[in-house]
Amino acid sequence: MVKLDSVQQQPEEETPAATGRSVATRKLYIKTYGCQMNVYDSQRMADTLAPLGYRSSETPEGADLILLNTCHIREKASEKVFSELGRLRQLQEAAAEQGRRLLIGVAGCVAQAEGEEIVRRAPQVDLVVGPQTYHRLPDLVTRALGGESGRRLVDTDFPAESKFDFLPEEAAPPGPAAFLSVQEGCDKFCSFCVVPYTRGAEVSRPVTDLVAEAERLVRGGTLEITLLGQNVNAYHGEGPDGREWGLGRLLRRLAEIEGLKRLRYTTSHPRDVDDELIEAHRDLGKLMPYLHLPVQSGSDRVLAAMNRKHDAGFYHRVVERLRSAQPDLALSSDFIVGFPGESDQDFAATLRLVTEVGYAQAYSFKYSARPGTPAATAADAVPEAVKSERLAMLQQLLGEQQQAFNRTSVGKRMQILLERQAKRPGQLAGRSPWMQSVVVDAPSRLLGQLAEVDILDARPNSLVGKVVTLPEEQDEMARPDVSPKVLGITA
Repeated sequence: MVKLDSVQQQPEEETPAATGRSVATRKLYIKTYGCQMNVYDSQRMADTLAPLGYRSSETPEGADLILLNTCHIREKASEKVFSELGRLRQLQEAAAEQGRRLLIGVAGCVAQAEGEEIVRRAPQVDLVVGPQTYHRLPDLVTRALGGESGRRLVDTDFPAESKFDFLPEEAAPPGPAAFLSVQEGCDKFCSFCVVPYTRGAEVSRPVTDLVAEAERLVRGGTLEITLLGQNVNAYHGEGPDGREWGLGRLLRRLAEIEGLKRLRYTTSHPRDVDDELIEAHRDLGKLMPYLHLPVQSGSDRVLAAMNRKHDAGFYHRVVERLRSAQPDLALSSDFIVGFPGESDQDFAATLRLVTEVGYAQAYSFKYSARPGTPAATAADAVPEAVKSERLAMLQQLLGEQQQAFNRTSVGKRMQILLERQAKRPGQLAGRSPWMQSVVVDAPSRLLGQLAEVDILDARPNSLVGKVVTLPEEQDEMARPDVSPKVLGITA
């Protein structure tokens, strides 16, 4: 095993025979687990490997390089990775029988937390790379291809340099909606969370870099950008004036980009919702009226044990201020049930908070210990059966709220960004300003566009709508010689 600690090492020369196929036909398959940050990271990994001739593949079969971009948040995350590695070993052996070399790599938070264990348990793995060092992938891959049998490379340091300073421009054209990573890491140290240990301390990218990347995305056809961060509203990047900018000010600057229609951000911490951010929700029409604001529990006692550094009353006040600034704001949240020591009264407080706040969407989970976190050694574990019962009760309440929120959309006209083909032929799917999935009958030529849609029906997890017109075609619709039929739009 070789531990890399410098990006200054030069790649070794490699011949096409090292992979069993020409450089131009190398196939890359990335399986992404977990959060939107990982989705962004997977695309950037593909960008870094494009100069080596790797092109993305939809399936692992026939690939020359397979990367698992892992997440350590959910229960049994590492075991799921090892199970997947067992299946991939069969593909690696089949490739060898065909005279091909299949590299297997593990990236992301499980790689960061358990790199040595991966090397010990999974001999089929050729390289392990953490979330802060994937800009070194080309060097790692080249060395793995040129190394002797059994040589495996691990790079899970927290380098002094920022990976964003080394990443190339996007190789693939962006879609109508794109992610933009503005902040990474977390300094909150919630007692249940591994993020500070796998992603490191909070780091924010400079404003000028973010504006340049956002402008590139918009030039490529992106209409909606979601700003990403483990704790995105803790953003404190250097502005062009040399001063520190917060997220609210960054949003105002990005909203000035011509051609950018929508802005979102995730994930937020209640303690970092400041006046400037609230005012951005009030003032910016491009900032969508939807906010993911995790609270985790409604019990002050449990929140203190979680080291959240806020109580339920503080959370309520933040929500009230946000809704006062933007009355159309819809909220989503995260909830953990069965945290060590959670009593029936504590859980009842969570149900009460959910009832009082009201959510358009939410994510809820049973507590599971993460090795290395303070809560992992806590006493008073809640029995699994109790966790399951509480989770079912909470999810029923949250589901009822989501359905009620969706029903309020029926009869409204809203702009929908048509992002993808729906399951049925002749249909497209997109998202409302409030993150609801919306399905419409529409020709494929409308893919990637914003459309005015009348909402006809509400289902538990989606809306059904009818395209009225496209914003850019409204002027033509007003002309007497242009009918909806000519434009191919359902009237």
